[in-house]
Amino acid sequence: MALSRKKKIIIGGSVATLLLIVIIASIFATRKDTPEVTVIKVEMRPELRSTVTSSGEIRPIQFMNLTSEVQGRIEEIYVKEGEKVVKGQQLVRLDPNQFESSTDAQVAAFQTAQDDVRVSQSQVSAAQNNLAQSQQGLNVSQVAIDNARQGVVTAQTEVDRAQVEVNAANRELKRSEELLESGVIARQEYDSAKDRVENARVSLTTSRARLESQRISVKDATARLNQQAVSVRDAKRAVDTANLGVNSSQSRATQQSAFLRGQKNQRDKTLQVAPINGVIAEIPSKVGTFAVAGLSTTALLTIADMSTINVEVKVDETEIDKVEVGQKAKIKVDAFGDKEIEGEVLQKTPLAVGKSQTSGGLSTNINVQEAKEFRVVIQLVNLAPEIQDGLRPGMSATAVITTKTAQNVMAVPLQAVVEKKPEGSPEPTIQGNAPSSADKPKPIKGVYVLDGNKVKFRPVETGITGEADIQITSGLSEGDEVITGPSRILNTLKEDAVVKKQEKKEGDTAAKS
Repeated sequence: MALSRKKKIIIGGSVATLLLIVIIASIFATRKDTPEVTVIKVEMRPELRSTVTSSGEIRPIQFMNLTSEVQGRIEEIYVKEGEKVVKGQQLVRLDPNQFESSTDAQVAAFQTAQDDVRVSQSQVSAAQNNLAQSQQGLNVSQVAIDNARQGVVTAQTEVDRAQVEVNAANRELKRSEELLESGVIARQEYDSAKDRVENARVSLTTSRARLESQRISVKDATARLNQQAVSVRDAKRAVDTANLGVNSSQSRATQQSAFLRGQKNQRDKTLQVAPINGVIAEIPSKVGTFAVAGLSTTALLTIADMSTINVEVKVDETEIDKVEVGQKAKIKVDAFGDKEIEGEVLQKTPLAVGKSQTSGGLSTNINVQEAKEFRVVIQLVNLAPEIQDGLRPGMSATAVITTKTAQNVMAVPLQAVVEKKPEGSPEPTIQGNAPSSADKPKPIKGVYVLDGNKVKFRPVETGITGEADIQITSGLSEGDEVITGPSRILNTLKEDAVVKKQEKKEGDTAAKS
């Protein structure tokens, strides 16, 4: 059946339209066959830094938790949370009435003990005076006995002399008697000789009596000396007893003094003062609360020592090996916006912390699938006064730790480096068995460079890694054009593939600048 002219026109138009669509599609397909790539020119950079970024919070060098050391009702709290305090500043006062009355009673007891000491000391003085008098009497008695003994010697000499005189008078009387019988002398001379004998005998008797008296004096003086020696011993014993009394009184006074110091210490503890300069971090107690001491002591307030300020951050286990003590860091505190603060790594803990854990240490229940972190302490240095005054414990902060630094380096974006399987590497078998690790060749690390309008793979060796770039130690030269993306095209590039540079738009240039 022959087609009508109208149908032939419709069929012809449809074929023409289809051909036109095929031609247009071919043109667009031809345009898309040449991929566009982003290219950067390799240049020497003055510096490249490898960094580790982690977040944390501001921490003071230490927290001091002040607790109640005595019992009593809180009468007044002189400070507020966030307030700066200096050492010795009054913080909290408890009711001191009971401790003040106990202290007054202890003062009276101490004064009584001191009076007892003074009384005992006066008794010692009296006993020492008595001892001195007794010693003086003993010395007098010793002198008296010495004098009496000297008198005995003198009296004995007189007796001896009188005895000589008696003997001489008797001899003269005998001669006078013979001369009188011979008629040589007169009777008067004989009588005189006889009187001399009587006088000599009387003198001898007197001398003997005096000698006996002196001997009796010696005995009396000896008796008095012995008695005085007993008095001296008694006086010494009294002095020793008085000294013991003084020591005992002094011990009681020392004991009362210790009790008084303890009571004053308890009284003084009713007024809590700041032990250090710092910031009041927390005040858990309220006025009117009854504070207790002991095992369940009442927490009064917490002071943060802000003389040295640290930032405590947590670093992922994949990066902790890069962090070392002494490395420099830049810290940004959320409260200060983009202002950077200098820091230095002070400590990194050796124990990992699971991200679900609130504290460090070894855990008995280990979740091997959980990511681990390590605590790193960074000390803030060269703080401006206004920043140091504005920092508060617990403020959020982000630290960028510089782990390595390289000068005058070539670097390319991280996304430009790819790993390529070496040519001729074994492929998995039909059964899917992969070659052993010993036989598996290592992938080649390199970049794609643009040679004219063709792609060339260039193996490279890399150094330190920065935030977005990586150091190239060999394989590239200054001025080489390295293909950086996009990644969907970079992963499909082949050797000698034809590409064209992606033209920069004005918005991209402005954004990059």
